[in-house]
Amino acid sequence: MNSYDDYLTFALGKGRLSNKTMELFEKIGISCEEMKDPSSRKLIFTSEDTKTRFFLSKGPDVPTYVEYGAADIGVVGRDTILEENRNVYEILDLGFGKCRMCVCGPESASEKLLHHERIRVASKYPVIAKEYFNNKKNQTVDIIKLNGSVELGPIVGLADVIVDIVETGSTLRENGLTVLEEICPLSARMIVNPVSMQLKGDRIRELVIKLKELL
Repeated sequence: MNSYDDYLTFALGKGRLSNKTMELFEKIGISCEEMKDPSSRKLIFTSEDTKTRFFLSKGPDVPTYVEYGAADIGVVGRDTILEENRNVYEILDLGFGKCRMCVCGPESASEKLLHHERIRVASKYPVIAKEYFNNKKNQTVDIIKLNGSVELGPIVGLADVIVDIVETGSTLRENGLTVLEEICPLSARMIVNPVSMQLKGDRIRELVIKLKELL
């Protein structure tokens, strides 16, 4: 599937993100009936009316598909864009999926953050964690990558703090943890392949203008 044809190809993160994106797109006249069939086993959905193509993938893969031109445009959370660090243009904040990337831990860990002690940090986002501690705080840390419930890290003594996404903070509170520092705000973003931006720039800009008016 080469995206340098007359279709505009979108890679969307599966789940809530893709549903919200398609709701937005419908409001500006881009819909894809094939995607509404919950029993469909198809991987690529095409809308001939609007010359658009869509496929769903795991969030972390979206920037990869966009960087390599398998998709012209991707919609994914900013956390994924920062963590994957791919060669893509971030062109629009879609405004949904709002949350924050934070350093969290027990109240007692705030001293260690203050005094730049060498600490252990558990996270699903080692790239973001490393960038924050090494470059923003100039603090030496040992980063431990976890894939599951990172809140467990400080509770079982694996780590001093965690770097994770915080929406409401209720999971933290239930586990005796709190937000100690905020790294950055997050939300769903639209990213574009640099070559697509040149070859299909007019269509992409038109899409962005319509979305901006809507947002």
